[in-house]
Amino acid sequence: MTARPSLRRLIHGAAALVAALALGATLWTGVDDRGTALAFGVLIAVGELTRWKGGGTRRAAPLGTAGSLSYALLGADAGHPAQHGAAQIVTVVLVASLLGGVPHIWRGRTPTLDHLARRVLTVGFAAVCFQPLYSRGVFTHWDGSAYALLLLALLALTALCDAVLAAALAHSRTRWPFGPLLREELRGLLGIGSAVCATGAVMALAVAVAGLWALPVFCLPLLLTQLSLRRYAAVRATYRQTITSLARATEIAGYTPAGHARRVAALSLAVGRDLGLTGTELTVLEYAALMHDIGQLSLVDPVHAGATAGLPGEEQRRIALLGGAVVRQTGVAAAVAVVVERQADPYRDQPVAARIVRAVNAYEEKARDAGAEGPLRALEELRLATAGDYAPEVVESLARVLSRDCLTLPVAG
Repeated sequence: MTARPSLRRLIHGAAALVAALALGATLWTGVDDRGTALAFGVLIAVGELTRWKGGGTRRAAPLGTAGSLSYALLGADAGHPAQHGAAQIVTVVLVASLLGGVPHIWRGRTPTLDHLARRVLTVGFAAVCFQPLYSRGVFTHWDGSAYALLLLALLALTALCDAVLAAALAHSRTRWPFGPLLREELRGLLGIGSAVCATGAVMALAVAVAGLWALPVFCLPLLLTQLSLRRYAAVRATYRQTITSLARATEIAGYTPAGHARRVAALSLAVGRDLGLTGTELTVLEYAALMHDIGQLSLVDPVHAGATAGLPGEEQRRIALLGGAVVRQTGVAAAVAVVVERQADPYRDQPVAARIVRAVNAYEEKARDAGAEGPLRALEELRLATAGDYAPEVVESLARVLSRDCLTLPVAG
């Protein structure tokens, strides 16, 4: 338990040390190419101003990230060699990021230390890899294509560095497995991450030839992409709210207790992350967990407390199939309907998401209103039923999540 927080403190400490050294060196030597520093500082600050509360820094502030990387890899301005060094780059990026985050701090959306630590370390990495070699004339005789490939290669390495930092910080903060978190970060590089890296390289090349006037021209495509992403995020949020409303139909009709679907969905997501599910798999799992009981609407007489885990197998399968049919009629993705209608099958024949929903639903029903010993007793019942009803790896993952994520298990005896 102590190693994970220490990793986060280590990353924050490294970022603070880099920022302090860069700020001290810049104050000692002064700011070179002040016009260039001001232009990129404004660009980064605007990028932070336009950031939104998204799933990650790369998605939330792509313009600020692209501007930071472009400044780190800037070798010339309109044909004149740039004079700024790595220390000045880190200082400008840090100050601009803080200034751009002031309105978010005022509204209570404070940028996290993780965000600033990643920005400082990744920009410092890119600047240290590029600026000393450029200032020594190593790249003077490189032709256009070779120079462009060099920038892209450095940006790819920087993106990988950022992905590792992001996964490590998320692992330390949430205690989810590092491997799936890293895969999710790397998958993000194929989307908006690639657009950010490409824009950073293009801006650095364009400013080297055309000067600072190239900045607003090459920022526009990324701004439009960011606008499209915000609209897509809004559509997804509305879609999820619709599914949540549909899931509450069983609660409103009195078939299931209030909050049951939300609790099953939250716990299913935690188990899914523990088992290494990412991206679309987690989305399907969440939607299926929210709608897993919707088939109960077909019952003439509601099951007591909505507890279907104790019903005969045939009755469970009938309710599951009816639920899958209802999900298909709502227009939700077919993968969600498959999970809902197969949650009563033998676990060896189920997809992973269905195994998770079935085990978590049974746990929630058994532990609910069962007193202090309810969670432990419910887990023991699930373990005893792993021979045929519940997947052993899912039950053990559920036990890990409950004991790890501040859901303390009672101690027997």
